[in-house]
Amino acid sequence: MFAEENGLKGDPRLQAISQAIRVVPHFPKHGIMFQDITTLLLDHKAFKDTVDIFVDRYRDMHISVVAGIEARGFMFGPSIALGIGAKFVPLRKPRKLPGEVISEKYALEYGTDCLELHVGAVQPGERAIVIDDLVATGGTLSAGVKLLERVGAQVVECACVIGVPDVKGQCRLIGKPLYVLVEPRKADKCY
Repeated sequence: MFAEENGLKGDPRLQAISQAIRVVPHFPKHGIMFQDITTLLLDHKAFKDTVDIFVDRYRDMHISVVAGIEARGFMFGPSIALGIGAKFVPLRKPRKLPGEVISEKYALEYGTDCLELHVGAVQPGERAIVIDDLVATGGTLSAGVKLLERVGAQVVECACVIGVPDVKGQCRLIGKPLYVLVEPRKADKCY
């Protein structure tokens, strides 16, 4: 569900967050309208509003784990975790975590990828959310959910700053609620 459909309709923070995200046409390849959140991070008020909206949502849900998807989920996850009194757990690409890990492969448009989780980072019964910057097909978030469930966590919800319009009617992702702040913006100008 989009934030505007869940009590934040007309909230000026959502417009500010959307406007703070730069759109880069044809990156990394022709036809892609890349949603660049680095400009959101440069706008301290919009960045704080982004984190605050998530913190307000999850503060009273007894979440003990905020799992962030590499790499852009790392930019929001730790701040959210601190704000709600939870631990941050990175879900990383292969061979980035030292020590023993478990892995979950997932399909991409052209091939497969994988996420890994440290063994012992999450305990059975812990309540978790999975955070990333953008959801398009949901494949990466689904892999994160599966990893956490394999170690016995209860995944409460998936959360993203940006959600493509195709997910607007999709309130659930492999059975888990999906919470999104804004839709992708169109390019202000073409290059």
